[in-house]
Amino acid sequence: MLSPTPLSLLCALLVCLPLAIIFTITTPSSRSATSCLQTSTITTPNSSTPSSRSATCCLQTSTPTTSSTTRANKSATVRPLSALLPAVKTLKKPHNKNTTTAATDTVSSSSSSPSLSQAATVRGRAAPNETDEDDNSQLLRVNPNPKPPLKKLAFMFLTTTPLPFAPLWELFFNNTPKYLYNIYIHADPSFNYTTPPFRGVFARRVISSKPTRRHSPTLIAAARRLLSRALLDDASNYMFALLSPSCIPLHSFKFTYRILIKSKKSFIEILKDEPGAYERWAARGEEVMEPEVKFEDFRIGSQFWVLKRKHARTVARDRRLWSKFKLPCLSLDTCYPEEHYFPTLLRKADPQGCVPATLTHVDWRGGYGGHPRTYFEEEVGPEMIRALRKAKPRYGTEGSNASDWSGSVRRRRDPFLFARKFSPECVGPLMDMANDIILRD
Repeated sequence: MLSPTPLSLLCALLVCLPLAIIFTITTPSSRSATSCLQTSTITTPNSSTPSSRSATCCLQTSTPTTSSTTRANKSATVRPLSALLPAVKTLKKPHNKNTTTAATDTVSSSSSSPSLSQAATVRGRAAPNETDEDDNSQLLRVNPNPKPPLKKLAFMFLTTTPLPFAPLWELFFNNTPKYLYNIYIHADPSFNYTTPPFRGVFARRVISSKPTRRHSPTLIAAARRLLSRALLDDASNYMFALLSPSCIPLHSFKFTYRILIKSKKSFIEILKDEPGAYERWAARGEEVMEPEVKFEDFRIGSQFWVLKRKHARTVARDRRLWSKFKLPCLSLDTCYPEEHYFPTLLRKADPQGCVPATLTHVDWRGGYGGHPRTYFEEEVGPEMIRALRKAKPRYGTEGSNASDWSGSVRRRRDPFLFARKFSPECVGPLMDMANDIILRD
C-alpha cells in the first residue's frame, strides 16, 4: 500500500471536520456523563448513603443541551436533591431561664464515711446559684401567679439525720397520685450516713444543702433554700409545709390535702409581746436590728408553718429583713432567729393573708432549754392521737384592739395536721395504729 501524501491527508481533514462539529453539538458531553456516573456512587465516610452533594452535582451537570430538551425543561426545571427530600421541621430547643446545668440527685455512699452530696438536686435540676445563703436570684424570673392544672402540696423536711418516721410517712403517701404532692429534703451534708438514708418516696428528693446549727441563721437559710427549690421545681406547688424529722402526720393525706388546698391563707404563728421578746430582739446587740426591724414590729412564732405560694415567694425573695436576721447573735440563750424571721416578715408583708397559727401541734409544758416536750414510746397510743386531733391551735393577737383578725379567728376551728416532738423509738407503736387510727378519717 502506498503511503499517504501530505496533500491527501489535508483533503481528508477538510472532509471530516464538518461532521465532527455537528456530532459534538448534538451529543451530550461524554465527560460529564462519566463524571455523573462516578460521583453518584461516592459515599460519605462511615456511611452507606451516597453524598447528597455529589448527587446534586450529578443532577446539575448531566442536563442535555439539545434545543428540544431545553424547551421541555422550561416546564420541569431540574431542582437540587435537597429540594426533593421530605421537609424536616427544625424544633428550637426551649430556653428555660429558671434552670441551670443539670446535675444528679443522688446520695453518695462511700464505704468509709458516706455523706450527702452537696451537688444533689431535685429532678435533675440544679439548685439556684448560691454565692451566699440567700442568693436566689432565679426567683425574680418565676411567674408569680402560675395557673397549673392541679394544685400540689410541697412537703419540705428540714433534717440533720435520716428520717426516723419514714415508714409512717410512706403509709401517709401510699396510693396517693404523684401529681398531688412533691417532697423536698434539706439534709445536713456534714452528717455521716452509714447507709443510704432516704428510700422509697424520699429517694432522690434531697436538694443542695448546707450544714445547720442551732442559735444561728442557718436554719432560716435552710428553710429559704427549700422554698426556693420547691418554687423553681414545680409551678403546681400551691402550699408549702415545713416539717422536722420528729414530725408525724395526724390525719390521712386526703384529709390534709382537702384542708390545705381549700385555704386561701397561709398558716403561721404570729405572736406579739411574748415573755423575753425584747431580749430576743436585742440578741445581736442594742438597736442593731433597726431601722429594718423595729422592736414594735418584732414577732415570735413556731418554726414550722404552711405557706401559700405568694408568701413562699415573699420569703425566698426577701433581702431587706434577711440582711438583719442573718447577723450573728451575741447572746445565744435568746437567739432563735428561725422563730422570729418568718412571723416578723409576713406580719409586715401581708398580715391579712395569714392565719396566725401553726398547724403543727407542740407541747411546751415540760419543755427545757428552748426545746418543747418530747413524747416517748410508752406514752404513745390511740388516746394521745385523738387528744392531739381535738386540740385547738393558739391564734396570735395583733393591733391595739386585741387582734386584727379577732372577728374571724374566734370563728375558726382549724385542725392540727401534724405533731411533734416524738422520739425515734415511737415509730413502733405509731406504725401499729397507723392504718386504724392515724390515717383513718
